[in-house]
Amino acid sequence: MTQENMTIRQMCDVFDVTPRTLRFYEAKELLFPIREGQKRLFTRRDRARLKLILRGKRFGFSLEEIRQLLDLYDMGDQQQTQLSRAIEVARDRLDDLIVRRDELNDAIADLTEQLKWGEDMVESMLEHKDAAQ
Repeated sequence: MTQENMTIRQMCDVFDVTPRTLRFYEAKELLFPIREGQKRLFTRRDRARLKLILRGKRFGFSLEEIRQLLDLYDMGDQQQTQLSRAIEVARDRLDDLIVRRDELNDAIADLTEQLKWGEDMVESMLEHKDAAQ
């Protein structure tokens, strides 16, 4: 193993993923480790791709969107196409996240209000029960 390549265990430790995750991304043809028998060696390119995959997943991109963005890397235009498409997908995703955040904020406010109402009702019932005794 050279400094350029990492074993599956090293990749798991560095990126905090499981071997199953790495094998899954390999099966989906998102990573292309060098195979030496049963051993997998991940190159610097694999590490860069995994970093982008994990970032994309964190932002809620689908694996197909991530694949398409990764495939644009080799267009030969100094990643201009890849970056332009990434910006487009990211803007759409950001819009979706903002809508979801607003919906969550509304749900949180509504639930908070309902909890307060329920707590007030229970307290009122307890007061009436104590007063009746």
